[in-house]
Amino acid sequence: MTAALSPEAVRERLVEIVGEKHVLTDAHTIEPYLLEPRGLYRGATICVVEPKTTAEVSAILAFADGNGLKIVPQGGNTGLVGGQIPSSTGEEIVLSLKRLDRIREVDPVSDTMTVEAGVTLLRAQEAAEGVDRLFPLSLAAEGSCTIGGNLSTNAGGTQVIAYGNTRALALGLEVVLADGRVLNGLGKLRKDNTGYDLKHLFIGSEGTLGIITAAVLEMVPRPRTFGTAFVAVEDPAGAVRLLEQGKATFGKALTGFELMPRIGIDLVVKHLPGARDPIADKYDWYVLVEISSAEDEGVGEGLEAWLGTAMEDGIVLDAVIAGSLDQRAQLWKIREGMSEVQGIEGGSIKHDVSVPIASVPEVIAEGIRVAEALIPGIRPVPFGHLGDGNIHFNFSQPVGADKAAYIARWDALNRVVHAVVLEHGGSVSAEHGIGALKRHLLAEVKDPVAMEVMRSVKSTLDPNGTLNPGKVL
Repeated sequence: MTAALSPEAVRERLVEIVGEKHVLTDAHTIEPYLLEPRGLYRGATICVVEPKTTAEVSAILAFADGNGLKIVPQGGNTGLVGGQIPSSTGEEIVLSLKRLDRIREVDPVSDTMTVEAGVTLLRAQEAAEGVDRLFPLSLAAEGSCTIGGNLSTNAGGTQVIAYGNTRALALGLEVVLADGRVLNGLGKLRKDNTGYDLKHLFIGSEGTLGIITAAVLEMVPRPRTFGTAFVAVEDPAGAVRLLEQGKATFGKALTGFELMPRIGIDLVVKHLPGARDPIADKYDWYVLVEISSAEDEGVGEGLEAWLGTAMEDGIVLDAVIAGSLDQRAQLWKIREGMSEVQGIEGGSIKHDVSVPIASVPEVIAEGIRVAEALIPGIRPVPFGHLGDGNIHFNFSQPVGADKAAYIARWDALNRVVHAVVLEHGGSVSAEHGIGALKRHLLAEVKDPVAMEVMRSVKSTLDPNGTLNPGKVL
C-alpha cells in the first residue's frame, strides 16, 4: 500500500464509521464491485465500504484524504468506460453509494424532487409518476443505474432531443469534497446568479472532483399520449431529412428519434426472446420515432399525417404506428436490445461518438469504409440518438472470427473511426464518459488550454489525488 496504515487498520477505522456489516472483504461478495459489465476491467480493493448517510461519506473521505488512501466511488456499476472500477493494485477502496437511497422530497408545485445518489433511475421515474410528473432521463439500464452515476457521467439516453442530458435536469447538488467537507447546493431555484454555478464542475466529472451524495432534479409535465412509429428510410441522409421535418412539425413534442440499421434488427430478432420484425419487408435503415403530448388526444392523427406526407415525398419507404402501449413497448424493446444482442453475437468494438447532425450520414459512410478496410468482414452496427447527433458506432466481429483476436484490434479500430469523427468536428465520448477506457485519448483530442484548466481544477479540489485515481486525467 502507498499509505502508512495497514489494510487491517484501514478496515477497522471504516468499521467504526459505517459498522462491520458494511465493510465488505469476502472475495465472493465483493466480486460484482470489481468487474466492469462488459468484462473489460477487473480490479482489486482493500474493501468495499457502504455508507448510509452523507455524514458517513464525509467521514470516510476525511479519513482517506488524511492518510494517503484512494477512493473509487461506485453507483450501480453500469458504466461502460471503467470509471467505476478500481485498479488491479488492491490499494484502493471502493465506496458504494447504493445505500444512500432516500427520496428526500418530491415537490410537484416546484416540479422538483430531491433524491440521494443511490436512488435508481427507475425509482426516480416512479417517484415523479406518483405526483403525475415525468423525470425524463431514460436509459436501457434504468433499473440498476443510479442518480449519482447518471450525474457523474452526465448520462444522455433516448430523450435528450427534447429534454437535454442529465446536466439539464439538475438544479442543485450536495457534494462531499475530497477532504470530507460537504458542499450543500441543494437549491430548487431556476434563477440564481450568485457567483459560479459550481454544480456543473461535478456533473460529468466521474467522481474525480467530489462525490455527489444528493441532487435536486427537475420534473416536467407527464405525457398523456404517445405516438410511436417504426419507420423505414432509404439511408441516414433520409433519416436526417425526416428529423428536420419532425422538429419543424412537432418541436419539443418530438421526444424520440433513434436510427437503426438492418443488421441491428436482424440481431435483435435472432437473439432477443419475443422480439419480431415490425415491418414485413426488409429495408436497409429504420428510425424509431416518438411524439409525446400532455393532451389526451390528437397525437396519433398528427403522427400519421406527418408520415403520410413524408411517404409522398419519398423520404419514408414504409412505416408501422403502434396502436397500443404494449405495441409501443415492443417497438422500444427492439431499440433497447440492440447493445445486448451484439454481445451474444460475439466480439463488439464500440464507439460512443457525436457529430453535428448534418454530418451523421457522411461520418457513418466514411467510418464503415475505414473499418472495412482495416478488418475485412467486419459487421458495422451504427445506431442511436440521431436527434442529438450521438451515434453508437459499434462493430461486430466477422462471422467465424476469433473473439479475443478481434477485441485485440480495439485501439486500432478506434484510431481510424475516431479520426473520421474528429475530422467532422465531433467528440469521441458523447454520453458514456472518459473513465479509464478513453483517458489516453483525452489529451489527443482536447484543446491544450482546456486540459490545463481541467488539471488546475483537479489539483485545487483534490490536491492529494484521493478521488478516483487513473480516471479522466
